[in-house]
Amino acid sequence: MKKSDFYYHLPPELIAQEPLPERSAGRLLLVDPGSDVFQDARVRDLPRFLRPGDLLVFNDTRVLPARLRARKTSGGSVELLLERLLTPERARFLARASKPLRPDGRLILAGGEAAEILSRDERMVELGLVGGGSWLDILEAQGEVPLPPYIDRAPAAADRDRYQTVYARTPGAVAAPTAGLHFDAELLAALDAAGIQRAYITLHVGAGTFLPVQVEKVEEHRMHSERVTVPAATVEQIRRAREQGGRIFAIGTTVCRALEAAASDQGLQAFVGETDIFLYPGRPIRVIDGLFTNFHLPESTLMMLVSALAGRERILAAYAHAVAQRYRFFSYGDAMLILPAGGNTRDLL
Repeated sequence: MKKSDFYYHLPPELIAQEPLPERSAGRLLLVDPGSDVFQDARVRDLPRFLRPGDLLVFNDTRVLPARLRARKTSGGSVELLLERLLTPERARFLARASKPLRPDGRLILAGGEAAEILSRDERMVELGLVGGGSWLDILEAQGEVPLPPYIDRAPAAADRDRYQTVYARTPGAVAAPTAGLHFDAELLAALDAAGIQRAYITLHVGAGTFLPVQVEKVEEHRMHSERVTVPAATVEQIRRAREQGGRIFAIGTTVCRALEAAASDQGLQAFVGETDIFLYPGRPIRVIDGLFTNFHLPESTLMMLVSALAGRERILAAYAHAVAQRYRFFSYGDAMLILPAGGNTRDLL
């Protein structure tokens, strides 16, 4: 497969620059892998398309204000985007500067704190705070909401709330699991009333999610690594839902990746660790039956993941429909529900 196999044309004006006033007011495109017909609905209609006993799995990661401004001791400006916290005093960042940063150099943060460049690997740098301190405290005091590069504006105060799911509880992400941004208290209550169950995993989305695929041959791409927790309680909820005839829906591609990382030929098991799993057509998805997700960038690994679930041609046709119907795209945009093929559930417990 080639990267270009996952290209589609997107008019720039369809890239959502702001969230809607209400989280669940977005549009929802229903994709049935076994049908040639697409159905246009609203996100708040989601309970209509599910069954009592279905299980929705959410990512409860919490987005950090992960973008920092700094300067070199020589005076040059540097933009830092957190990749991950290593210890309270050490962290890895994606750095953007006019010239490459050199190990053993120092950066001065906006609050006057000094950070030593411990190592550099291409655009990634590891920084250690000089004289102690906490990166988490610095991020909370100085950091900006890490809006994606296709949102062409500075972060606003409202983004602190809206670029965060209402159920976020485990700090560590530098980008939102954007499918979850559509869920508000009213929609969650409607799902509860319809007998739809909920479970949670944690995948801390890293800065590598913003990096494009650099190779043309899809199979040669290497994913960045991210921290994942799939609790034993969630594994048990999935097992019970399957036994009772329920279907498993991932709320976002991060949930799909986390569950696949925890799956093996012996079944689904609790998992805590790193994953660089890459899902694309030809690599089977074994755990989930359906997927609720936003619309993704052309030629991205997320386009490849949804194509692995529903088929590349079907997904490209769905995206063409969404463009023609003027859906809103990407992080603050509308959503898609990929239904289980034939209504069947997976065999993996």
